[in-house]
Amino acid sequence: MFYYLKTIAMDTKQHIQKNISGKVIVITGASSGVGRAAAEAFSATGCKVVLVARGQHGIDEVVDICTNLGAVAIGISADVSVAKDVEKIAEKTLEHFGRIDVWVNNAGVMANGKFEEIPMEIHEQVIKTNLFGYMHGAYNAIKIFKDQQYGILINNISIGGMMPAPFSAVYSSSKYGIKGMMEGLRAEVSNHRDIHICNIYPQLQNSTGNLHSAKYSGFKMGISPLASDPRLTAQTMLELAGDPKSDVYPDFSSRLITTIYRIFPKPFSYAAFAFVRMMMNFQKGPDVEGNILQQSKEPLRIYGNPELQNHSSFKKKVLIGAGVGFALALLVKSNKRQ
Repeated sequence: MFYYLKTIAMDTKQHIQKNISGKVIVITGASSGVGRAAAEAFSATGCKVVLVARGQHGIDEVVDICTNLGAVAIGISADVSVAKDVEKIAEKTLEHFGRIDVWVNNAGVMANGKFEEIPMEIHEQVIKTNLFGYMHGAYNAIKIFKDQQYGILINNISIGGMMPAPFSAVYSSSKYGIKGMMEGLRAEVSNHRDIHICNIYPQLQNSTGNLHSAKYSGFKMGISPLASDPRLTAQTMLELAGDPKSDVYPDFSSRLITTIYRIFPKPFSYAAFAFVRMMMNFQKGPDVEGNILQQSKEPLRIYGNPELQNHSSFKKKVLIGAGVGFALALLVKSNKRQ
């Protein structure tokens, strides 16, 4: 339990534990990555968890883990891109627990490659899983929250909702769409004091999402050593369940990257895209469909590269130095042009 809360002040930690213990939490995309980390985090604080993913095997594994942590846990196999499946999640949760306190929209997929070389079927499913999936979750959650007169909807959006991800145009459009939808919905329910919509914007995670993503046009990039710890995003979800806030970054690196983009949008994007373009030409990886049209396969775990998880302090220093250096370089270049 204390792994997730150890970086929080003691009084805040006690406040969160007191506020969320015993609450009913629905988590989509719970079989691996951030979703699995969130399942463990909520379970360790005494919550009742409803764990959702397409694959029954992965769900059964996570249910066992959460039960061993002392939680009451149930698993539901469902595809969030299908409206009827998400209705089933809501219905089964209400049948089992009688309420939903927190709904975590987390399930998502990603396809990398040149826009016209990614099959249209893949593009369409990215939109269905990401944008429609969050819409389906919000649609059911908000109706229940209004009936209850309270509830918290947490959306794991990613910085892809703030800036374009290189060679992932449709993924980016889905994340921009989620951000816009949730901002509109937040204003719509602003007359309900105890209904909250919280958006999280993490950067690239050291999770299995990269391993499961679709890859085309020679895209074969592994997980960056500067990728963030998915447990930090899970910890942020935990904090929001106890103390809801509108928009948050789970770590410094996510805020730094988006800040540099806001100051130098074109130079930053062009540099990032040029680097990925070079890597695609150099590596020339095979086309991989990933988990877009089928459930995620092994490895079903939290970390995409477990060896990177113990170097967060070093990564932060490197990222700060790289970010400051990159910003200064762009500033000098901009001044020269003027």
